[in-house]
Amino acid sequence: MMEFSDRVTSVEPSATLAVSNLASELEADGVDVVDLSVGEPDFDTPENIVEAGKAAMDAGHTGYAPSNGVPELRDAIAEKLQGDGLGYEADNVIVTPGAKQALYETFQTVVGPSGRGTSSRAGDEVVLLDPAWVSYEAMAKLAGGELNRVDLAPHDFQLEPALDDLAEAVSDDTELLVVNSPSNPTGAVYSRAAMEGVRDLAVDHDVTVISDEIYQHINYGPEHVSLAGLDGMFERTVTVNGFSKAYSMTGWRLGYLAAPEEIVSQAGKVQSHSVSSAANFVQRAGVEAIQHTDDAIDEMVDAFESRRDLLVDLFAEHGKDVSTPDGAFYLMLPVADDDQEWCQEALKDAHVATVPGSAFGAPGYARLSYAASTERLEEAVERLVDAGYL
Repeated sequence: MMEFSDRVTSVEPSATLAVSNLASELEADGVDVVDLSVGEPDFDTPENIVEAGKAAMDAGHTGYAPSNGVPELRDAIAEKLQGDGLGYEADNVIVTPGAKQALYETFQTVVGPSGRGTSSRAGDEVVLLDPAWVSYEAMAKLAGGELNRVDLAPHDFQLEPALDDLAEAVSDDTELLVVNSPSNPTGAVYSRAAMEGVRDLAVDHDVTVISDEIYQHINYGPEHVSLAGLDGMFERTVTVNGFSKAYSMTGWRLGYLAAPEEIVSQAGKVQSHSVSSAANFVQRAGVEAIQHTDDAIDEMVDAFESRRDLLVDLFAEHGKDVSTPDGAFYLMLPVADDDQEWCQEALKDAHVATVPGSAFGAPGYARLSYAASTERLEEAVERLVDAGYL
């Protein structure tokens, strides 16, 4: 019998993709499924970006690209980050095939199988803020790390009132802390006070922090605070962002990390020996996205905000109070204690696909993506009500 490594067998398949696959099977059998499970904008890539990609291919940009990214895009990303008040230069940037790859490379660079300091752990400690995106746990395990988790659910998914809990979790044995604002799966946007609390802990305990800002531009009003801009954080923060969400470029696979050069030099090794680089012509389209697509982003965000308001109101009409998200395009719906069974049965009976909250460290909830038309969102709620799930 074939044997597999412990680091692979310790990881579960992606829960979001598992639900999506089941929904696809039903659809293949002719079932009309309202799929609210996948984190993908339901908007086409803006035409100016598509045309830039075509022009890049026509111009012959179809060969290998420099491993860390073409200079034009690294310059554009650095300029964008500087506009956000962050002190990154082009040499601080690695362009990756998707923000997920940027995260994976960071975990592989910072986290290892042997604990440091006085820890008795077998692997470096990674602290997550629950609910947390499903792949953080898998990435930590694949790197050989061990998890310590802080539950934000009792605090309406906000970080600021949970800072005391975070202070108990973070110590000199902590190697990496992951902060995602706006959050997947909750849509929470963390306050400046919360981020300053993270800063104080990271500096006191010499902790590296990932600031996952992939939903930065999908924000309905609160201030967006980038950790790398706070005093003492530039030298210990890896800022991760990308093009999939804000520019509706999920299939293009384009993201980046920005970090101190000592981290970039090490993470660059992981990239060069794994995926080599992001696609050359895709990177050229990325330059166009950063420089000339603000209006399209604004239109998409306005649509998401209207859909959020619609869902919150519909659930309230049926006696379900939900936390109103301030960013991203997700909503956490309180369901049964066995949220996995609830999601499976809701898919089978009501033909509405959602993701169990337990996959994110939030049992008793289901995550809904409102990256769907208002008509489909209304239909989803109606189906859940008619089938007795609300």
